[in-house]
Amino acid sequence: MSVDTLSSAMIAIKNAEIIGKRFCEVRASKLVGNVLKVMKNHGYIKGYEFVKENVGGKFLVELTGNINDCGPIKPRFSSSATEYDFYEKRYLPARGFGILIVSTTKGVMSQKEARELGLGGVLLAYVY
Repeated sequence: MSVDTLSSAMIAIKNAEIIGKRFCEVRASKLVGNVLKVMKNHGYIKGYEFVKENVGGKFLVELTGNINDCGPIKPRFSSSATEYDFYEKRYLPARGFGILIVSTTKGVMSQKEARELGLGGVLLAYVY
């Protein structure tokens, strides 16, 4: 049993993309659902659907083949709105290529949206 559902979900999505699968199953949680929503809004996945099971549930994620790499950010660093450039250089291959997924006081969003709103937050994951 995995302790970190976000980490196992990002790894499962990455592995499914590498072998060319069209669908992937990940364990459901609120945080994973919010991260999948951000990934869908930015075009990294086509969609996702919640499937209820006896205990908890899972998300069925439809992949597009647009993900080169994705993963969790551990430890979950806190960042102000002006520090996103530092973490972009650290986790993304080039400027303007990919997104960092951030948990802010206004919800889970990409670092681009958080920067526009002037919000800092906790870094959760990266996708490119």
